[in-house]
Amino acid sequence: MSKSVIHKTIAKNIARIRKEKGITQEALAYQAGLNSAYIGYIERGERKPTLDTIEKIARSLKVETKELLSS
Repeated sequence: MSKSVIHKTIAKNIARIRKEKGITQEALAYQAGLNSAYIGYIERGERKPTLDTIEKIARSLKVETKELLSS
């Protein structure tokens, strides 16, 4: 899996799960200790989050990290 495909998958999964749970980008950012603009950048594929950031987001969404990484 190429790096760009991985990041697109992560972006898509974060946005999908966040919306399914009815969580705003702002609320997710607050819970994860991140900037809300940064969440938007990640979801649009404009930023490539570190594994630590992905783990923070997964914890905030109450899902396993692997759910954000799987296609």
